[in-house]
Formats: sequence, C-alpha cells, structure tokens
Amino acid sequence: MNQNEFVLMVAPFKDKVFRLAKRLLVSTEEAEDATQEILVKLWSKEEGLSGYSSVEAFAMTMTKNYCLDQLKSKRAGNLKIVHTNYSDSAPALDKKLEDLDTFNWVEKSIRQLPEQQRMIVQLRDIEQYEFEEIAKMLDMTESAIRVSLSRARKTIREYLIKTHNYGII
Repeated sequence: MNQNEFVLMVAPFKDKVFRLAKRLLVSTEEAEDATQEILVKLWSKEEGLSGYSSVEAFAMTMTKNYCLDQLKSKRAGNLKIVHTNYSDSAPALDKKLEDLDTFNWVEKSIRQLPEQQRMIVQLRDIEQYEFEEIAKMLDMTESAIRVSLSRARKTIREYLIKTHNYGII
C-alpha cells in the first residue's frame, strides 16, 4: 500500500479520531499529537490492516487506548499540581462554626436590648428598611431612629468585645 492509498483509507475517519482524542484529552494540541501518533501507528501496521474488518473501528480503539494511557501518565504527575491549585469556595468547618457562634452571640445581645432599640435594629439592619420607613412605622423622627440605632449598635459591639475578650458572660 502506498502513501496515497493509505491517505485515502484513513481520510474518512481521521476527523473522528481527532474529535475522540479532543473529547478525552480536552487540549487541542494534545488531541492533534494523539491523532498524529495514531496515524503513524496505522501507517506502520499498514500490511496488517487488511486483517481487520473495520480499520476505522480499529483506529478508534487505538485512539481511546492511547488517550487513556496519556491521561493515566499525566494524572500521576498532575495529581499534586491539581491538588495544590484546588481551592474550595465553601468556608472551612471551623470558620462556619465560628460564624455560627458569633451569630448566636449577636442574637443574644440583640435580645438584651430595650424593646425600641431591638425593633429598630431588626427593621434597619436585618429587614433593611430605610430610616424614613422606620420612622413612619414607629411614629418617631428619623434623627431619633439614628440615635437609637447608634446606641443599640454600640451596646451590641461592647457586649461582643466583652464576650470575646473575657469569655462567656
């Protein structure tokens, strides 16, 4: 079989070989290298190809096996790199527990506020109402709401500082 006959034989499925390699290896460059390697192997076996009922099926099997071998050899070398580059977007368990603990302390400090301050903190900081809306709801002036909110936040801050510096109150 000469080169022209070989090209005519593999031309119908060489794109399929490339697409399979690309799907398995992801990288276009690696897929091109794999395709070239498969075609060279087929060329070197040209005398034995007549024994196969489907050269295309044989080429696809070769491609699959070659790509899986490449992935195995890369996986061993890349495992550490992949691991060190991986960053979990979810917070660590200790951070979650710390946040939950802080949330519980803030909640406890809010419960200890006078009722009016507790309502203002709830409406402004938790429910996100504007000062004007809170003033209408509570029949107060906006400046009185601001002063009360400021005092409530200061009380909460002091409570949390005391708790974190000295332990449980």
